Amino acid sequence: MDRRSLWVFFFLFSGFWVVSFSDHDGFLSLTCGGTTNFTDASGVSWIPDSEYISSGNISTITYTDSNSSSTVSARYFPFSRGRKCYRIPVKNESSLVLVRAQFVYKNYDGLGKPPAFSVSLGTAIVGSVDLAKNDPLAEEFVWPISKETLSFCLLGVRRKGSPVISSLEVRPLPQGAYTSGMEDFPNKSLRKNHRINCGYTNGSLRYPLDPYDRIWDSDQSFTPFHVSTGLKIQVSFNGSASIMESPPAAILQSARVLARREVLTYNLPLDTLGDYYIILYFAGILPVFPSFDVMINGEVVQSNYTLKTSEVSALYFTREGVKSLNITLKSGSFYPQVNGIEVYEIIDIPPEASSTTVSALQVIQQSTGLDLGWEDDPCSPSSWDHIGCEGSLVTSLELPNINLRSISPTFGDLLDLKTLDLHNTSLTGEIQNLGSLQRLEKLNMSFNRLTSFGSDLENLVSLQILDLQHNKLQGTVPDSLGELEDLHLLNLENNSLQGALPPSLNRESLEVRTSGNLCLSFSAMSCNDVSSNPSSIETPQVTIFSKKQHTSSGYDHLAIILAVTGGALLALLCLSLAIFLYVRKKRSADEVAYTQRVAVDIRNWNSAKVFTHKEIKAATNNFKEVIGRGSFGSVYFGKLKDGKLVAVKVRFDKSQLGADSFVNEVCLLSQIRHQNLVSLEGFCYESKQQILVYEYLPGGSLAEHLYGPNSRKISLSWVRRLKIAVDAAKGLDYLHNGSEPRIIHRDVKCSNILLDVEMNAKVCDFGLSKQVTQADATHVTTVVKGTAGYLDPEYYSTQQLTEKSDVYSFGVVLLELICGREPLTHSGTPDSFNLVLWAKPYLQAGAFEIVDDSLKGTFDIVSMRKAALVAVRSVERDASRRPTIAQVLAELKEAYSIQLAYLASRDI
Repeated sequence: MDRRSLWVFFFLFSGFWVVSFSDHDGFLSLTCGGTTNFTDASGVSWIPDSEYISSGNISTITYTDSNSSSTVSARYFPFSRGRKCYRIPVKNESSLVLVRAQFVYKNYDGLGKPPAFSVSLGTAIVGSVDLAKNDPLAEEFVWPISKETLSFCLLGVRRKGSPVISSLEVRPLPQGAYTSGMEDFPNKSLRKNHRINCGYTNGSLRYPLDPYDRIWDSDQSFTPFHVSTGLKIQVSFNGSASIMESPPAAILQSARVLARREVLTYNLPLDTLGDYYIILYFAGILPVFPSFDVMINGEVVQSNYTLKTSEVSALYFTREGVKSLNITLKSGSFYPQVNGIEVYEIIDIPPEASSTTVSALQVIQQSTGLDLGWEDDPCSPSSWDHIGCEGSLVTSLELPNINLRSISPTFGDLLDLKTLDLHNTSLTGEIQNLGSLQRLEKLNMSFNRLTSFGSDLENLVSLQILDLQHNKLQGTVPDSLGELEDLHLLNLENNSLQGALPPSLNRESLEVRTSGNLCLSFSAMSCNDVSSNPSSIETPQVTIFSKKQHTSSGYDHLAIILAVTGGALLALLCLSLAIFLYVRKKRSADEVAYTQRVAVDIRNWNSAKVFTHKEIKAATNNFKEVIGRGSFGSVYFGKLKDGKLVAVKVRFDKSQLGADSFVNEVCLLSQIRHQNLVSLEGFCYESKQQILVYEYLPGGSLAEHLYGPNSRKISLSWVRRLKIAVDAAKGLDYLHNGSEPRIIHRDVKCSNILLDVEMNAKVCDFGLSKQVTQADATHVTTVVKGTAGYLDPEYYSTQQLTEKSDVYSFGVVLLELICGREPLTHSGTPDSFNLVLWAKPYLQAGAFEIVDDSLKGTFDIVSMRKAALVAVRSVERDASRRPTIAQVLAELKEAYSIQLAYLASRDI
């Protein structure tokens, strides 16, 4: 083939290469601050950026560079605080994109103060822009796609001016590109430092010569030796398909070649000290086989590297902790050459916060009614306002002076919290929904209207500081606070507490502040009389600190004070005692009369049996065996005179209802009779006791079988799990549709599904249940109650309770039965912490690898699919998209029948 034919063939080949890759679908080119669409000289379409960002001012910038006068639009963010983000949809098919942005200042505002700011992609801060040093400035990144939306943000720096951006481009890259040689750098992105078209001196090359619109700069700025010219270009490049980066033909056709057997060197400046990724491209465009050593910063990284005619190859290297780059090709035989060089800084991509945490925080933001600017990841690239992080874990949440009104169960999903500040947030009622925060060290709920300690505080085993000052806490301080071994400051000032402090709080390492209460002391006798008539004496100002050494003069001073006040206090205490005895006697008489009236009323209902407190003590052997605990109190094992086994639920003081409310609850529970609901056997209401007596189910709870300490999961086959689900659904269906008034359970969970000896299931514990008294009512507005992990997200964001709230909770139970794991966990990857968020996409796709290992190989696929789909529909975030419990029951019955038929066919 003569030289002329060779060139003709080459250009035909090059044209095919460009055309076959020139479809620029997936390109997105934004003129930031622009208002019109246009197509540039390369055929790339540009559009305004307004669809992709919702803030910022716009301006037009005119400036003159070394070549020409330019006019560009720009978007700037005055008084920028936090992140200003572009949200760009990307195609999932592309696992990698090129992101390029241009920043221009050119004194458009006349202030002569070029800004400095940071740039982030996803969770990573990928670059710093300082327009005082370079104006204009272009930055380019190679970013791995993991979501359908790409977040590109500008992060303002205090007193460094307004971030400004002129253009933003996104280009899909070849799948698998820019990964060779990066095995030691997982989960990284790349920031371009250099992309060099070696041997080319006539400006830059990009689209359409590079179908991926990478910009290749000429190498004349780097002063290597001897540009090669007039080289014969080979017709084809064997092996080019193996290079995932697909370098374009226009780059491969030119090379920097050494004319003699010497050393070819590139000295490439680097922006920062860091880790770098280097790619060298070679094409055999000469009719010889050059061989040479490749050296980086004086170290031989590839020896005797040989190029073959008509072949394309590449070398990949990484270098850690370097601040300059010297690439040298040292001649071995013939002429060292290189066709292209790419150099990237390796940028770490921080892990994302768990989806459970993000979801919980977004619900909390919604409940405040405020726009807190909580979007994307709470920790990276910078933490949200009011949020503190350690790595990807949210460890601090501070929301003072925001009107929360209640502590919603979603707070219980923030499992990594160490600090929680909710002071002056209008909280009322009892402290609740915090029991799962076992890493919590500092809790501030001061200056609210809380009235009860609740039972969650005893679970906060890491708590060091508890600030409850200026609330309306009543009654006594619970003993459980003294069991918090790490607690060193307890502030109870200015509440309505009284009585003896738990002795366990009287330790040297703990400071207890109690001033402004009725009477709090470690001496029980000093507060006994006051508790009966708190208005009889002036509120004492007492503060108790940790034990310290005092001088003798301090004791003398204390003795004088006691001597002066002792007489007056004694007189007041005597008067209080007399009043207390009179009031107690009258109150006892009233209680006896009321209890007798209640007993008569309940007997007239022909319902549950009325037990005396003496009978309850005898049945429980003086409350000897505890079989359960909850926020209401404890449950004891009992045996009645007739030999019937019972579970005795004793409410502790703070969970007791008013007398009328208790009577109404007993009336309600007495009327509920269904084979799949635990029945009420009787009650006791005397001696300040509210006691409910239920039938005893010896099989324990479903939760104990799935993951209790003596878990019997292995005995829960798929058909048995379906039978339990059907039984529980029947019980709930009766509450929703078979009783009048309708009843919403409000606390459906595995621990409230009990099993008898034959593994039949019954739903128990209607302590939180809510009646729907109006036949046409669609919801009940009520304070949020329930258990974290099971709670309907729509309910706790709107406080509107419906039967669909029970359906959501039951859907979580179904997921537990399928996957064999709890709703909330802190093991595994962050995305698996929340069962609903983790399991839903798998089951929707029919991916049953997440099914409980003990079930695998034992279930019919159709049966599992039917149960899985109804579970997924039940936990839809939008309640209107969930089925009714009757529909759930029908689907589960079908799944159960299919599994029975499957087992029968296997037996045959």
